[in-house]
Amino acid sequence: MDFRIFTEPQQGATYDTLLIVAKATEDLGFDAFFRSDHYLRMGSVDGLPGPTDAWITLAGLARETKRIRLGTLMTAGTFRLPGVLAIQVAQVDQMSGGRIELGLGAGWFEEEHKAYGIPFPKEKIGRLEEQLEIVTGLWATEVGKTFDFHGTYYDLTESPALPKPAQARVPVLIGGHGATRTPRLAGRYADEFNMPFASIEDTERQFGRVRAAAEEAGRPAGALTYSNALVACVGKDDAEVARRAAAIGREVDDLKANGLAGSPAEVVEKIGRYAEAGAQRIYFQILDLDDLDHLELISSRVQSQLT
Repeated sequence: MDFRIFTEPQQGATYDTLLIVAKATEDLGFDAFFRSDHYLRMGSVDGLPGPTDAWITLAGLARETKRIRLGTLMTAGTFRLPGVLAIQVAQVDQMSGGRIELGLGAGWFEEEHKAYGIPFPKEKIGRLEEQLEIVTGLWATEVGKTFDFHGTYYDLTESPALPKPAQARVPVLIGGHGATRTPRLAGRYADEFNMPFASIEDTERQFGRVRAAAEEAGRPAGALTYSNALVACVGKDDAEVARRAAAIGREVDDLKANGLAGSPAEVVEKIGRYAEAGAQRIYFQILDLDDLDHLELISSRVQSQLT
């Protein structure tokens, strides 16, 4: 099992803060640094100094890190045209030396679309399916040949399908709780399926659906990596757990029930239960980006026991 750090910069973070966390992620031995793709804060936080763009952030981090993989959970399909997204991701992959992964979702937060004048279409899953086919198709087209696509929502004619990523295949992540269409898309297009903020029971059920969908699409179920994203709140003792919970405006009991919270031993035990349900990778959602001691504790007392 490997471990990744997942951040929510729309809640309030500068690029410099994200760079500090990404470098700590690398120094502490985590596998990857991921971020959300949102333009509007959620909940009662002020969100200052304002949002940062996911792919501009990752481009900067690509040049300032050396080892960790970088990606999104999830890029909103409503924010970018698929052809433009394919160019952006390929360029950032080149800038990173082949360390980029694309998490792509349909987009769901209507308020941020209204706040920044971004169209919020009614039919999003159908658009997402076309986006996945276009982005992966552009990357897979041989140099010197062209790519055409004529769908319901997008139309591409004689695209040169350039530039190409540094990687032969940029890993594509799909995730979510949907019982039918989400597993079908993952089974066809995903290299990784991510189950966000879900119980062990719901995780096992959804992983089963995705494995079945992959086989129906003619792929081995084991061709995908299966992962969970869960909020982290780890402390050496009860007082430290409570302090960290208060800092992110959450209750300890809720965090223990729905995330990875408590002592290192408690968190290791719970991760083991997710592993029994099929999880091969964990994304620790870190909400207090100024608390680097939290990352160090997870690295030294949780990750060290499970890798």
